[in-house]
Amino acid sequence: MAPTPSFLFFLSLFAITLTFSDSQSFIGVNYGQLADNLPPPDATANLLKSTIVGKVRLYGADPAIIKSLANSGIGLVIGASNSDIPSLASDPNSATQWLNSNVLPYYPATNITLITIGNEVLTSNDQSLFSQLVPAIRNVQNALTAVSLGQKIKVSTVHSMAVLSRSEPPSSGSLNPALGDTMKQLLSFLSDNKSPFTINPYPIFAYQSDPRPETLAFCLFHPNAGRVDNGNGKLYTNMFDAQVDAVYSALSAMGFQDIEIVVAETGWPSRGDTNEVGPSVENAKAYNTNLITHLRSLVGTPLMPAKSVDTYIFALYDEDLKPGPASERAFGLFKTDLSMSYDVGLAKSSQQPQAPSTSPTTPVTPAPSTAVQWCVPKVGVSDAQLQANMDYACSQGIDCSPIQAGGACFEPNIVASHAAFAMNLYYQKFGKNPWNCDFSQSATLTSQNPSYNACVYPGGST
Repeated sequence: MAPTPSFLFFLSLFAITLTFSDSQSFIGVNYGQLADNLPPPDATANLLKSTIVGKVRLYGADPAIIKSLANSGIGLVIGASNSDIPSLASDPNSATQWLNSNVLPYYPATNITLITIGNEVLTSNDQSLFSQLVPAIRNVQNALTAVSLGQKIKVSTVHSMAVLSRSEPPSSGSLNPALGDTMKQLLSFLSDNKSPFTINPYPIFAYQSDPRPETLAFCLFHPNAGRVDNGNGKLYTNMFDAQVDAVYSALSAMGFQDIEIVVAETGWPSRGDTNEVGPSVENAKAYNTNLITHLRSLVGTPLMPAKSVDTYIFALYDEDLKPGPASERAFGLFKTDLSMSYDVGLAKSSQQPQAPSTSPTTPVTPAPSTAVQWCVPKVGVSDAQLQANMDYACSQGIDCSPIQAGGACFEPNIVASHAAFAMNLYYQKFGKNPWNCDFSQSATLTSQNPSYNACVYPGGST
């Protein structure tokens, strides 16, 4: 006897609960130290262990922090600074000494997985480092191989999005030809050693260059009409996917589509100077919450579907000593007293994935209810808004096949009907909280079952 739809739906919810209650290996966080008020490393380690964060990236190799993460199971990225590159490049013994100081005393108790040599070197003002970067990386790799760690700890370097000369549309992504032989040598090294290409995409910068409401929705993962890549016809519903796929296209154009892409930094500031466009608590919460939900859905990107790119969110704490505009000091997910700056769903106690934040206000969890509810469009909502809602919901990993041709819910073949099914399924999958049925205030909850004929709308108690 075939399982009933309700039984299958129960199994899917059960699987989601199991998936989202433990650490997520693809969700990381950057642990910057340009501050004079940071909590002790052991306190931070305990904080991290209470979250689903599976990886941490340091910009250096602070011994106290490395020790604090021993036996935690958290993967750790450590870094050599730009100023270390000349000595690492010129003297293999320097690379050996660097490992002796920063890796061997702590590994394997601390799960060091990656060493980054420099940060955004190829877009820095110090062009003397360009020719030294790959030799430095090779020397560190050789030093790892000499102590039988060459296959266990990878070596790479971190790039800004400015290494791309073109990123729109994503299918046309290309690397800056001015980087020439250095980039080719680097990509060959990464491919040969199965090391990742690490990149820093920041959708907020795209919004600041085009500060329209529709651009903000696209950058924050809010419901939107999406953007079609005219090169391959793929639909993009958020800037993060578009930027990551532009990198994939750029690597593919060079013949290196086999190289893993890792997002070394991405985030959104919670405040900024009065002349900065975009920073706010509401936007930061929306971006980071929705990014985490997107990663946990395992939907992937249009060009890299059904998997999540390892992503390190910037940053763990605000860093009060960072120079530059106020936003540079306001990326922290947590305050230095270890409380949350805003809740983005990182706590292990969260048994359901966080809802995409589509409202400028912080949602308040209502008292539990036993009522069965469904999410449906409000009366009078335009077809354009409903289409945007449907496109967004179906891009988040829910099964929209019932509203496709031949599906049980395809008829009546109108936008309102199809959108209602997709919006309800999204609501049921991502927590069944009121804010899961917001859709830019175009949806409402009902206790009247909208199912009809063979078209069954999943429903459950809130």
